[in-house]
Amino acid sequence: MRVHLLSWKKESGWPATASLPRDAQLVFYFGTRLDLEPAERFAELRAIFPDAHLLGCSTGGQIRNDEVFDDEIAAVALSFDATRLRLAFEEVPSADRSLACGKAIGKKLAAPDLAGIFVLSDGLNINGSELVAGITSIVGNSIPLTGGMAGDGDRFKATVVGADFPARGHVAAAVGFYGSAVQIGHGSAGGWDQFGPRRRITRSVGNVLYELDGEPALDLYERYLGEEDSKGLPSTALFFPLRVYEPDRPDHDIVRTILAVDREARSMTFAGDMPEGWVAQLMRGNFDGLSAGAAHAARQSQGMTAKHKHTGDELALLVSCIGRRLVMGQNSVDEIEAAGGELGDNVTRIGFYSYGEISPHSVSGICQLHNQTMTITTISEAA
Repeated sequence: MRVHLLSWKKESGWPATASLPRDAQLVFYFGTRLDLEPAERFAELRAIFPDAHLLGCSTGGQIRNDEVFDDEIAAVALSFDATRLRLAFEEVPSADRSLACGKAIGKKLAAPDLAGIFVLSDGLNINGSELVAGITSIVGNSIPLTGGMAGDGDRFKATVVGADFPARGHVAAAVGFYGSAVQIGHGSAGGWDQFGPRRRITRSVGNVLYELDGEPALDLYERYLGEEDSKGLPSTALFFPLRVYEPDRPDHDIVRTILAVDREARSMTFAGDMPEGWVAQLMRGNFDGLSAGAAHAARQSQGMTAKHKHTGDELALLVSCIGRRLVMGQNSVDEIEAAGGELGDNVTRIGFYSYGEISPHSVSGICQLHNQTMTITTISEAA
């Protein structure tokens, strides 16, 4: 496998085409919604890579090796020696179609030699938990499924996904990797601290939370945030995600973050499901803990493929939550560097800040939607 990193800047455009691999089979690209919505960027990529699948999304910041950018499109072109690819996408008119969308994508990608899937989804109009459940209901939990939900910085207005067409909203898309040569590793970790009492989810519908311990959920959240921070919801809630878990399986916990609030209904909409009867507890982060979490995710992903010798280059796709970036601010590069220190200088790194991260759970092995984590997917080809 050969990996070629490139970027687009408003002042200079894309690099000279003579320096780019025309035989690339897959291009990942990540940028702001305002940069990706114009069809010109897609047309330029298609002209540069006429035979490649093009898969990308809007973000809350682009990751390229040890740096984070807001003013460029980060992209990577992949050329494989012995790996087949297949791209699938679905339009999702509303969140209640998320499960069906996932099943449709799973059916399009399912095959006996399917080795892994990387998926990108609209970050606001799709229930990520249901999307994941739909895909895994078809391909099973033994196939690594990783990826993320598109972002829109701290604006939460609209997100877009492109999959062999210009990026647009209400879309989920995935690429399947096939054959015995491709090696896919994955890791996901948070690094957040828990605080406050544990509360029971007493009323919810899908990813909409109405009550905790019989009280309106938004009332409790506003009480913790205080009057000033409550005015900034939902973006201020990114500093205080919720840890949720089944009461009898606390080690299978996942983190959820808010996408929207309904002040009249006193409810909060999360990126993934908030099942009734589960336990919820507030969390908060610090720089050292979040950076340590990113390093742990990198060790997990590397550990899965360390026993295999590979030829050519290796790629790491980093998907971190926008909430982590807002908490860390200019120190966001610390978690990127922490992950890079574990992956090594010979691994090319690209990724984005998301509204949700998709990866198998580190304990259960079941693929889930996560929030406020660093999720890392490594891709290489075995010798």
